[in-house]
Amino acid sequence: MLTFVKALIDPDMVFLRYALFAGLLAAPAFGIIGSFVVARRMTYLAGAIAHCVLGGIGGALYCQVHFGLTWLTPMLGAIVTAIAAALIIGLVHLRSRERVDSVIGAIWVLGMAAGIIFIAKTPGYIDPMSYLFGNILMITGHDLLTIAVLDIIVIGLGLFSYNRMIAVCFDEEFARLRGINTELYTLLLLCLTALTIVLMVRVVGIVMVIALFTLPAATASHFSHRLWQMMLGATLLGMASVAGGLSLSYDLDLPSGAAIVMLAGFFYLLVLIGKGVKSW
Repeated sequence: MLTFVKALIDPDMVFLRYALFAGLLAAPAFGIIGSFVVARRMTYLAGAIAHCVLGGIGGALYCQVHFGLTWLTPMLGAIVTAIAAALIIGLVHLRSRERVDSVIGAIWVLGMAAGIIFIAKTPGYIDPMSYLFGNILMITGHDLLTIAVLDIIVIGLGLFSYNRMIAVCFDEEFARLRGINTELYTLLLLCLTALTIVLMVRVVGIVMVIALFTLPAATASHFSHRLWQMMLGATLLGMASVAGGLSLSYDLDLPSGAAIVMLAGFFYLLVLIGKGVKSW
């Protein structure tokens, strides 16, 4: 830990500070939206959105090279694709007569397949592993600004619609009878989930993003009596996972994304074991 702290204050280790700031900035968003998702039991839907993101990243890289659209960054491609996937999955979930799990599975694999094809057809070497498993150490100042803006949007909308979201998450039928447009708020929650996923893809990657999205919230739920307490606990646990995971990855030469997720999983298991021992 001391080695990590010394590295953080080293003037030449800017990338490490950017990585830490990115993780800490993203933590409130996935603490708040992750708590809504866990309460609404929408983890599977969030997983499908996360895996569709690779299609947007691959498509953006392809368009940059083949059509000269330099403004179409992988982050922008990820945002557009994630929101589109959220709306499609949300509408299917709410209105379609098709088997929802089949449609979600199809969108899940199509997004991944499209991303791999686009990346394969883009000239030059592009490492898909950095998107699948994250590379927080490659965060730039521009990425940090983008994460901050998305963070403000997600947190602002999440807190603005807090009471209605609670009603939709815990008693959708009651919310509908009270005149709340439950479909609108379900779609809003999925769109906020999509933006939060994009925030975290650079931190832990597409494959492990759902773990970091749900584990802090699930852990916090065991010692929270209100949703705002769960959000606060999830945010603090997320920050601890990012800071601790980065420290472990630096000290032990481990992949940063995997170290962050492992620490979040350790906190969750620790709480489960603690509750089990207490009940005995």
